[in-house]
Amino acid sequence: MTLKFPNHSRSYDRTRQAVRFWGYDTAIEYSFFVTVDALERVQPRLRHDEEGFLRAFDAHRDLIFRTAADVFVRDRKSRYELAGADFR
Repeated sequence: MTLKFPNHSRSYDRTRQAVRFWGYDTAIEYSFFVTVDALERVQPRLRHDEEGFLRAFDAHRDLIFRTAADVFVRDRKSRYELAGADFR
């Protein structure tokens, strides 16, 4: 099976300074965090508040999901953090 993202929910986690979202491989749920650093890489003029982070995530959702799927294939674990270096 491949990783899918049917749940379009996302939230900003202040502690991690990242937007959290979820992916699924069959019935197994995996947590993903895309860091503010990563969001700055995909959207250089990022507004640095919760609304800005969530808007950047929404604007680049397809790229973030593709990157998450690539990271997932490389290393299987229950939680993933996507950093700026993951986005080329």
